[in-house]
Amino acid sequence: MSVFSALGSALSQAADLIAPLFGASATAAAIILVTLCVRAVLHPLARAAARGEQTRSAHAPRLAELRRQYAKDPQRLREETAALYAETGSSPLAGCLPSLLQLPVFFVMYHLFTSDGSGLLGHTLLGAPLGGHWSQALADGGVLGPHGRVYLALFVLAAAVATWNYRRARTAMTRNSAPVAALGQAGASDGDTVPGLAGLTKVLPLLSFGTLISIAVLPLAAALYLVTTAVWTACERALLFRDLSRGGRKDRTPGEEAAVPARTAG
Repeated sequence: MSVFSALGSALSQAADLIAPLFGASATAAAIILVTLCVRAVLHPLARAAARGEQTRSAHAPRLAELRRQYAKDPQRLREETAALYAETGSSPLAGCLPSLLQLPVFFVMYHLFTSDGSGLLGHTLLGAPLGGHWSQALADGGVLGPHGRVYLALFVLAAAVATWNYRRARTAMTRNSAPVAALGQAGASDGDTVPGLAGLTKVLPLLSFGTLISIAVLPLAAALYLVTTAVWTACERALLFRDLSRGGRKDRTPGEEAAVPARTAG
């Protein structure tokens, strides 16, 4: 028995337990509940990633100033950058490792909900087969057909989350890049202090809308998983950054403590 068959069997047993509450849609409900449980277990890694992201944002103005000051001396730039990370106790990859550690789990979850070997795709959600696709739902009754309405609800929810993520990401990236842009205008002779920053700022917030494409092309079980994890991620990040921004000194890493005075003075 493969690992995906074993996981699918365990999830089916969980669906049997909640079948009295959800009836024929118990497997779909189990997918949602298991996804939420997995994300809850991974929350410490998400918190570490958020702290690292906040640390990188706090250091961005100082790094931009170093790039401007030593634009013509790459060796000195590397030395000063290394000194900055040593001083603040951080690294250029702060927060990346926790994110990378989550990827194998997400891969397993994704494969579980797209593989026939899991034994989950033969069940339904409000009559729509978990192994079915949006194109089949459109052929069976159109957008407002019995199966099409299930996908329509997922599209609406995913679009709402993506729009919220887009607005939040645009605001955050604009705020974080403002000090960098100001440094570049203050005296950088080499143009853009961070090459490609403007284009990156425009493109990255749009990635949230990729979930809409996934819903259209993946089996319903995988679409349900992706929408559930997208909603969790949006709520989790909002709460994490709110807590980290209001947590004061007791929640800051040594790198953040050193970066805050420099950012304020600049």
